[in-house]
Amino acid sequence: MTTEIYFTNNHRDLCEQYGTGAGFQFEFNCQRCQDTWRSPYEAFTTGRAAGWISKGVGAAWNMLGGSGNTISNAADGLAGASWGHAKDAAFERAIVNAQGHFHRCARCTQHVCDLCWNPAQGLCQGCAPDTAAEAEAARRRGLNEEVAQRAYTAGQQAGQGYDVATERQLVCPQCNAETHGGAFCAGCGFKLATPGSCGSCQQSVPDGAAFCPGCGARQ
Repeated sequence: MTTEIYFTNNHRDLCEQYGTGAGFQFEFNCQRCQDTWRSPYEAFTTGRAAGWISKGVGAAWNMLGGSGNTISNAADGLAGASWGHAKDAAFERAIVNAQGHFHRCARCTQHVCDLCWNPAQGLCQGCAPDTAAEAEAARRRGLNEEVAQRAYTAGQQAGQGYDVATERQLVCPQCNAETHGGAFCAGCGFKLATPGSCGSCQQSVPDGAAFCPGCGARQ
């Protein structure tokens, strides 16, 4: 009887078909915390043999004047012919093993690890969170929101004395440092320009202007 294939969207194929490292291994991950578990490595002996033949016997045959490619192709073909069936069988064994490390939530259908499982409820921690943990998190969230609101109110009160009408030079024209609205550059000490205002209409007047650009009054 063929094992039903679960874990179709939370596993990674680490198998190698050819070479000295040919073998089967699969990595499964918890769909809540993304922690991973890898199945035990299983060697694919046919693929390893194909790699040895291709590198060893094929090279020796070429030295003798024969066609090493023919031997290599035959070895690769043998490995390819048995690869699919062997990989499916290895995947089924890995799934059976993985089922002992994961739980399937009946509500959200995700596969989760032991740490993300609520055994008392038979659901994952996402669907049935730990009550004590939720209470502590809510208490901390309420504390942070209250402090944030009080800090915002304090900032509003402090902002009443901030001069919002005066334009500020935010980058020093001499060294290009940020000035953060200061009267002098903290990087080089350059005195920053603070545009004056028209005595008649209070509009900003550029340095050196003889007349106000807003009302035409002489400055």
